[in-house]
Amino acid sequence: MSKPAGLTGGFSRFRVDFAYDGTDFAGFSKQPSLRTVQGELLRALSVIFGEDQSDFGMRVAGRTDAGVHALGQVCHVDLSPEQLKRAGRSGFTVSRLQSLLTPEIVIYSIDQVSPDFDARFSATGRAYRYLIADDLSPKSPLSSRYELWVAGELDAELMNQAAKALVGLHDFGAFCKPRAGATTIRNLKTLKVTRFEDNIEVYLEADAFCHNQVRSMVGALIAIGQKKLSVNELSQILKTAKRVSKFKVVAPHGLTLTSVDYPEPELWAAQAEKARNLRSSEEISV
Repeated sequence: MSKPAGLTGGFSRFRVDFAYDGTDFAGFSKQPSLRTVQGELLRALSVIFGEDQSDFGMRVAGRTDAGVHALGQVCHVDLSPEQLKRAGRSGFTVSRLQSLLTPEIVIYSIDQVSPDFDARFSATGRAYRYLIADDLSPKSPLSSRYELWVAGELDAELMNQAAKALVGLHDFGAFCKPRAGATTIRNLKTLKVTRFEDNIEVYLEADAFCHNQVRSMVGALIAIGQKKLSVNELSQILKTAKRVSKFKVVAPHGLTLTSVDYPEPELWAAQAEKARNLRSSEEISV
């Protein structure tokens, strides 16, 4: 059943907050013959509501890559009166959806929202963390699926100093995998590197991130911590806004989407419209 444009015809929109261990998934987005987070969610929804050619209008806040985890992911789905009726008395509940999923995916909440809510475009920010264990970090097999092990000792203080050069509204073309019709201009609100007793955490907040941006920036900061790249070189790379080979795009398993921020409900529609408008280089202050 196709969903009418503009959520007309009595369709109801639901916000789903959830988390997952991305280790054994080929990313979030469904792919033929591959196990994905979206594929598992759609399979479970089909059991409750029946097959849906439009994938229940599902839209997610952040389409994570293969191996990336999420603790604060959000999506929305659109359900027709017929689909809701098919669900019966049990309805669309956390316990029912969870019962149809493997433990790798955990459903936190399901809430009916207005059609103004868009899980992707209504968001004002996303936060990620990347965990690293170097020779100063005690390594555990229980954490090996969630942190990158790096040989040697990283200078976390120097990494944090370098991180400050990346904060702000910039063209992050040097750190993004190009996509047709997409901008690489982003507002990086926070980038912090902190050494804890067990690991090093790189914490990032931005209005949005382009493809590979987080893992590329972490790779650059690791090169800084290894003294293979200087803070000045990093600043110059940012200014060029062109991909370089002086640092690696690090492995996905250390990365976790920790949260997605949204404005008050009355601002959902305006934020979605703003987010759909591509930014231009004229917005960047020199």
